[in-house]
This record gives sequence, structure tokens and C-alpha cells, in this order.
Amino acid sequence: MDHLEELKEFARLHARGQGMRPQHVTRVLTGITNDTAADERSWAAVWTAEGRAAADRGDLLDACRHFALARFPYHGDADRVRAQRLCVDTFDQWRRGQDGIERLEFEHRDGTVACWAAGLDRPRPLLIVMGGIVSVKEQWAPLLPLLRRLGYATVVTELPGVGENTFTYGPGSWRILGFLLDELADRALVSDTSMLALSFSGHLAVRAAAEDSRIRRVLTVGAPVGDFFRDEAWWPRVPGITADTLRRLTGSEDLTALRRLLPQFALTPEQLRQVRIPVRYVVSSRDEIIPAGDQALLRRTLQDVRFKTFDDVHGSPAHLGAMRRWLVLQLLRLRLAGGGDRPASRAPRGRRAS
Repeated sequence: MDHLEELKEFARLHARGQGMRPQHVTRVLTGITNDTAADERSWAAVWTAEGRAAADRGDLLDACRHFALARFPYHGDADRVRAQRLCVDTFDQWRRGQDGIERLEFEHRDGTVACWAAGLDRPRPLLIVMGGIVSVKEQWAPLLPLLRRLGYATVVTELPGVGENTFTYGPGSWRILGFLLDELADRALVSDTSMLALSFSGHLAVRAAAEDSRIRRVLTVGAPVGDFFRDEAWWPRVPGITADTLRRLTGSEDLTALRRLLPQFALTPEQLRQVRIPVRYVVSSRDEIIPAGDQALLRRTLQDVRFKTFDDVHGSPAHLGAMRRWLVLQLLRLRLAGGGDRPASRAPRGRRAS
């Protein structure tokens, strides 16, 4: 499959995950003939034009969906950088008409983290929502009003290197979560933090939970943990877009350098046995990115793990509604049951990113 056809195939999945109508997506993709910057029929130009049309008719969230696809899979050229900016600015315009959604920015010597947040007006249990290697925070931020009504102080942000997050994605990126908890300590009950961490950010959340006792529960979808990063036999099956996006986010010179780096991300059984909190994991039975060995590793090592399987590809985009309902239900059940309480002898060990 060539680059443009692979882009279109992934776009269909991500557009479905954002709630776009398949007929509309097919029409847009038919108008795209290339991925050449500044060409009016290029990937970024066509999706951006659709986004501007949605904004002109007053549908700002739909405009954001189109701009997010225009910068897909990452903002690596001038047209995608422009689309990324439009996505952020248009969402900012939309949220100003909502009640209680605010923008946060946290500066660190290694980069900047930008977030959309709600429910920080008084102490509430903290929920951090983070997407994967191609998901910008604007895709998930419309959930903020619902999550606030459910009683959470919610912060939606991005994986290092994605969207407005200017950190470089690396084996130590899990420390960014401790940095966020430190920064939010005076506005939310960070000692009772839940992570809704999708795909590659689920890897960060599980790794951070082994070290930081403020994280009380992790809910994830298709998170890589072991074999994805180190199984040489699996890697020829990984989609080219996934590999290229990881190369860009990690700052690797080429795919050979990326393959040398990735084994450093793999979690060990010893690290996973330190995760003494509930982990809830959505499995896609036809996942083309995450090997089955990662699920098997979690079953062997985690003390409290449950899986929900959908007959779908990575991220289960065809089951978005059912997946979200399951995750929210698990989140609420764990909170009501006190799930995630840690042994009293284990003191919090929040750590800043370094």
C-alpha cells in the first residue's frame, strides 16, 4: 500500500472514531489526489478546506474534526502546521461559548504541555485524558462537560511530541505525568488520580503507576507494553504510518535508529508487578499495531486487570460508543468501590519530568 492509500485507510478509521459519516469521508477522500504541500488537492489542503466550510456554517467542533485530520498523522509540513493551529484556535473559539472549560499551559525545561480542563474550580478527584501518537487533545475535549458532571476535575492533554506538546517522546516520557500532577496539586485531588490513557499513552500511564502512588486506576485502549517494542518478528507488520510517526515523535534519524531505540520503552515483568492498582484494558481482536503478546504479559503480571474485547482494528473505532460506555462504567465502578486504594505503607512518590 502506498503512502497516500495508507493515509486514506487510516483516515477512514480515525474519522469514524470522531463520529464522521462514512459517506462524507468517502467524498472528501475522493477529492484528494496527492500529499504534496501547497497543492490544492493535497491531503492537508482538502481537509482544511472542509474544516473552514464547517466553521463558516457555525459548526466549530466539526471544523476541529476536519482540521485534526488535515494535520494527520503529525504536523510535519507547513500545511499541516497551519491545520494544527486552526484546530486549536477553532476549539478555543468553541470552548469560550461553554461553561467552565479552561486552557492550561505548563512550562518545563524540556518543553511545554498544553491542556483543556474543566472542574478545577474546587477540589475533585483528578482524571487525566491523553490520546495516542496521532490523537490531538481537541478530539477528546468535548467530553469535558460530561466528565465534570460525573464529579471529576478533568484535564485533556497530549502525548509528548503530539499536537501542542513540545516534549520529545522517549523511554522516560512517563515522567511527564508526575510533572502534571505536581502542577495540578493545588487545583485537584491529585492523590486520587485516574488515567484514561489511549494507545501509546496507556504505556506511559502503566509505567508511571509503578512509581507514583497518586495514580489510583488506569483505563486504556490498545496500549503497547512489551512485545510491540522488542519483537523483531512483529515489526514488519506494523503500518508504515505508525512507524514513521514514531520516528518523528522520538526524533529518530531514520527507521533503523527508531528500531534501536524502541526496546528501551518495553516494560519489564518486575516493573509491571509494581502496578498494584486496577487496570482496565480494551482489546481489539484484529489489532494491526499491538501484538497479542502484550495482553498476555499484562495478564501474567498485573494484580488487578480486566479486558474488554471488540472485534475490530486498533482503537476499536467501529465500536466507539460501546467502548466509551464500558470505560466510563469501569471508571465509575472503581471509584464507587474504592478501587485503586493502595497499601497504607506505600507513600506517594510523585516525580517531576526530567
